Amino acid sequence: MRDFTVRPATADDAAAVLALHRKVAAQPGGLARQPEEVTADYVAHALAASADGGVNLVAESVDGALCGELHVERMKVAIFAHVLTDLTVAVDPDWQGRGVGSALFRVLIDTARSMTPPVGRIELWTGAANTGAQRLYERLGFRIEGRMIGRGRLPDGTVDDDIVMGLLLD
Repeated sequence: MRDFTVRPATADDAAAVLALHRKVAAQPGGLARQPEEVTADYVAHALAASADGGVNLVAESVDGALCGELHVERMKVAIFAHVLTDLTVAVDPDWQGRGVGSALFRVLIDTARSMTPPVGRIELWTGAANTGAQRLYERLGFRIEGRMIGRGRLPDGTVDDDIVMGLLLD
């Protein structure tokens, strides 16, 4: 039995999502954003995007605390409207390795398969150095589709490539 559940995010989750993302962003390699880049507007955008064809999910522990969040947007250009993109997942460092990320992705994939209009693709980017995330995404069915050389400049000034990954649902 898991000690958390996954459910759709609501506006009432905004403050907890903000705190979660700031905590994860403070960890080396935690998020692409730095803690100061995680703002109330950023969280409001994620919540609004889910209401506009995207998906926003939270993992909530049995005591009611958020231990994870995932959001993804639907592309608005007609030719790409079957694509969910700009995916971000944040798992509280104290909960990592306990199945939270996998559970969020499984609910996302199940949700995407039932959406109208239909979703045929979910895409994401992850840092090349983040091999643990790449393995998780591959276990979930995502495939590496490319590499964007030198796309991310890390806080220490070094650059990292982004790995482009996609999951076809059709």
